[in-house]
Amino acid sequence: MEIRSNGVTFNCEVEGKEGAPWITLSHALANNLTLWDDAVSLLKNDFHILRYDHRGHGRSEPVAGPYTFPMLIDDVLGLWDALGIKQTHWIGLSIGGMIGYGLGIHQPDRIKSIVACDSRPDAPPDYAAYFQYRIDTAREKGMEGLVEPTIERWFTPEFREKNPPALDKVRDMIRTTSPAGHEGNCEALKTLAYGPELHKIKAPTLILGGAQDKGAPPEALQEAAGKIPNGEHLVIPDAGHITALENPPAFHAALKDWFSRQG
Repeated sequence: MEIRSNGVTFNCEVEGKEGAPWITLSHALANNLTLWDDAVSLLKNDFHILRYDHRGHGRSEPVAGPYTFPMLIDDVLGLWDALGIKQTHWIGLSIGGMIGYGLGIHQPDRIKSIVACDSRPDAPPDYAAYFQYRIDTAREKGMEGLVEPTIERWFTPEFREKNPPALDKVRDMIRTTSPAGHEGNCEALKTLAYGPELHKIKAPTLILGGAQDKGAPPEALQEAAGKIPNGEHLVIPDAGHITALENPPAFHAALKDWFSRQG
């Protein structure tokens, strides 16, 4: 379905059990809502699920940037209001988890719990510089120029060597991301600065990440979880940045355990 929010037309899917608690799923940079296909299959019998393509991603409107985290949060609030969602659990990967931090800080009454996957809360200089590299590369070579460097950064060598279908799925998501949407999100990521406010998050929060994640290493995520009053940290073994696709058994087991403990 299409929903107009914050001046942008978004592609969304609503699935699962009507009347059940809501879960909102938010994907990574240069991904789209199909990232969550397997997670939806896992959760749809017990939850009402909203997943959406971020502005400039998937089939959502390719609007020009730069974007900001307050803007990305307002996008979500508009979707919730259009669907009558008063409160929801949140699962986000990478920038999706970062949006979750912002919602937990600034919209505490709308969030039941947060699962932030491979999502650091701050952008130190080297991390911010990586997103400028992505902007420069896409301008010079198009999105195709980012496909293999991104695969190399996001996935472990062992996984890449096997070349499973999940890699082609990610390659296709990167190729079909709007250059404007990609650049807009990169500009937002360069400004990431939720670390000093993590203590304001009241919702139970699970921060999980791959043991070999280059962008969101375990030590950074453990430190972030320690700043959240109801925060937990979990390392997903044998995985890099896209834990949901590189180690689905461990990722889904973590989700099942987490939601079994939520009211």
